[in-house]
Amino acid sequence: MITEEKYDFKKRMLSVHKSGVRDMNLTSENGEYEIKNGFSIILPKDYSDVVLTASKDFQDYLFTSMKVSAMLTENPASKSNCLIIAFDENQNEDYKICFDENITITAKTDRMAAQGVYCLEDMMNTRRAPFIKKDEIKHTFMFSPRMTHSGYGMDDFPDSHLSAIAHAGMDSILVFTKGVNQTKTGYLNFNELIWRASKYGLDVYAYSFIMTGTHPDDEGAQEEYDKLYGELFRQCPGLKGVTLVGEIVGFNSKDERAYYRNVYGPDAELSDLPHPGFFPCRDYPQWLECIKKAVYKYKPDADIVLWSYNWGNRDTEARLELINNLPLDVTLMATFEMYEICPREGIMDVCSDYTLSFAGPGNYFKTEAEAALKRGLKLYAMANTGGQTWDMGTIPYEPMPYQWIRRYYGLRDAHEKWGLSGLMECHHYGFYPSFISDLAKQAFIKEKTVIEDSLKEVLSAKFGTKYVDVIDKALDKWSEAITYYTPTDDDQYGAFRIGPSYPLCLNRVRTPPSQPHAPSGNALVKVVYPAGHQQATPPPTGRGMLASLRVGEEIKSLDKMLTLMKEGRDILDTIPEEECNDELLYLVNLGKYICCYVQTGINAKKWYKIKNKLTTAEEIEFVPKLVEEARALLDEERKNAEEAIVYADRDSRLGWEPTMDYMGDSDSIRWKLKMIDYVYDIELEYFLKASDKSWLSNKMN
Repeated sequence: MITEEKYDFKKRMLSVHKSGVRDMNLTSENGEYEIKNGFSIILPKDYSDVVLTASKDFQDYLFTSMKVSAMLTENPASKSNCLIIAFDENQNEDYKICFDENITITAKTDRMAAQGVYCLEDMMNTRRAPFIKKDEIKHTFMFSPRMTHSGYGMDDFPDSHLSAIAHAGMDSILVFTKGVNQTKTGYLNFNELIWRASKYGLDVYAYSFIMTGTHPDDEGAQEEYDKLYGELFRQCPGLKGVTLVGEIVGFNSKDERAYYRNVYGPDAELSDLPHPGFFPCRDYPQWLECIKKAVYKYKPDADIVLWSYNWGNRDTEARLELINNLPLDVTLMATFEMYEICPREGIMDVCSDYTLSFAGPGNYFKTEAEAALKRGLKLYAMANTGGQTWDMGTIPYEPMPYQWIRRYYGLRDAHEKWGLSGLMECHHYGFYPSFISDLAKQAFIKEKTVIEDSLKEVLSAKFGTKYVDVIDKALDKWSEAITYYTPTDDDQYGAFRIGPSYPLCLNRVRTPPSQPHAPSGNALVKVVYPAGHQQATPPPTGRGMLASLRVGEEIKSLDKMLTLMKEGRDILDTIPEEECNDELLYLVNLGKYICCYVQTGINAKKWYKIKNKLTTAEEIEFVPKLVEEARALLDEERKNAEEAIVYADRDSRLGWEPTMDYMGDSDSIRWKLKMIDYVYDIELEYFLKASDKSWLSNKMN
């Protein structure tokens, strides 16, 4: 692997189809259909933009990845070696594929016809040749919508990224929305994005950042909501719907159990009562009626989604009281794994935010899903199945397939038990195409009941067939490793937010510098452990035991995680580098970077313990020993950070995240190394001198 420049990963993201996929040494076998040069893609009568886009995509795929020339036509010159697209809106399956002298895709809709085309591509990628087994294929998708934010850049959706999202089986994108054509990063022509996305079979949801404290009972309230939400859908009627989450849209509730106030920044007001954005207030249904009235005037079938993210840790009784009073034409969305208690040797961690360490579903999700079923509410889940959670903030995806598979089974079960019908697949960090997202697509096809069977196919398509068993063995280690991760706010907003660039601060507290154009900058990084996530909820929040009580066991747990990550790394290192394709090289590099991530997480906890002892030492003779211990830990972390630089330089996606931009790249890590030198040479030296009577005496004289 060679050193990449910043943002080079975006070049890879702009290339939907990979060259060099076909193995020219392979020949077709009995029972296989071979796509040959001169292949015709027959456009159906009155074809839509979606069908035309998918057909052009298939033509490009065949040439780029399979070295086969194909043509688009309405009138084929031959009656064989063709792709025929037909429609039957009454069939049971979303699409089916049949083979004779031609390939025929019969679909319910044009979007499903496109998915049938992508299915052919998937099978040829696995086979690494334009040969497809002549078995009839019937596929039905379990979830819609499948929503995702952009992983190319915040609210940045070039056509190639839209194409990759569609190839992953997703059907909707999310845009952070502050008003008409206004996002968190500035102006965006919503209607132009809606039009471009529609060609790929993708809907567009507004993720609301529209803030107002106005209560529905206030004078002029409906007029205000008409101007905010009504005007959005008047000017952009192509929007599919709007997603609403408490911490952003919380209003001036009259519920006596909550208190509306400024909750952020140095002027934040204090109260024993939670902000309405963080509590399931009784008047949310009234507030939703205001929004519904404003939106339905211009979009009667808009999907209005209320996400219960911010109050999943509240009493079940309060949460269910709200659900039992929600309008029946509103969709409820609950996060699949949050707030679950994870016991560890006498202490308890809580899944404070999105995590893969617990597969789910959690009790919060189950109780709300059961209530939604009883009420007849449409139910979605925030499931993170795009491939990334908040476990590690600056990696593209978590390469732990067997833990993802456990989540996929949980989601399928929720579909059967509670009617779960839609998914949000990521937040903030956005969607990055990977073998995990490829696996999710297969997992959510109803007819594919054994997800493990799809894993080997996905691995073969991505990394080649020769070393699939070796790769699978390594990934099994990593899948176990993630179960030992500690999903606390202290980690997810601390060392695991940015990884090896995380500083071990002593007296002088400094956060790594951020890019001036980054929407979140370094605001989400808390460099003093424990992070103490700043949230508008009074203590105790139910988000975990005191850090001082659990840090020792958490270090042991992360040690197990690191051991397993290294075992998987070592297994992959048995594959000769010259026999690795680019995808496999990036996977190996990612695993090594994650090892450095975990080591920093361990060292941050150890630093917390040393720092506490050092700053509260009451016996002079203890100070030099503690300084020596501190410097030894800094030496270890320096070595770890220097190693991480190598991996970050090989893959420009490492250290980057859409809202923070670069916060864990090699430049950020080099900044951290300077902080290590400062603490090592200056601050710790001060501790030695300030505990030395003779030095102080000479200084004073």
